[in-house]
Amino acid sequence: MAKTLKDQLLTAEKRPQLLTDCEKLIDEEVAAKSGLSGMAVKAAFGMVKAVKPGIIRESVDALIDAFVEKMEPFYTAQQSSTQSVEAYFSARAGEVSDALLGVTDARAARAKNATIKKAYESLRPKGKQHVEAAIPRLSRLVGRYVGA
Repeated sequence: MAKTLKDQLLTAEKRPQLLTDCEKLIDEEVAAKSGLSGMAVKAAFGMVKAVKPGIIRESVDALIDAFVEKMEPFYTAQQSSTQSVEAYFSARAGEVSDALLGVTDARAARAKNATIKKAYESLRPKGKQHVEAAIPRLSRLVGRYVGA
């Protein structure tokens, strides 16, 4: 029986490195943003990090289980295809983005920190565009962990 995405990503041994890799992915995505929208993303990201150092790792740790759960159906379907994880997820970037944003939207709705909530709400209108742009990098990361 094929291992689930959860079985391959969320082990006690792999989780710390996965969190580090996700932090790096987020930093790289933010750094790659350009134009007015990119300036807004960078400003909001810097504000959130200034309010609470370590919040990115903490947030990823809090959300990673739900993210993996939302990606599991895509991974399961990919396993029955001839495409790599990267190709499969990238071809479905909109669907994968919607699934992941469902997690962050629910979390933001429960946020108690007004500054963080405001930053999320300011970025959310372009959220899908930004998450879709990150799917190739995210799928490469997942592929490294699952050996695909």
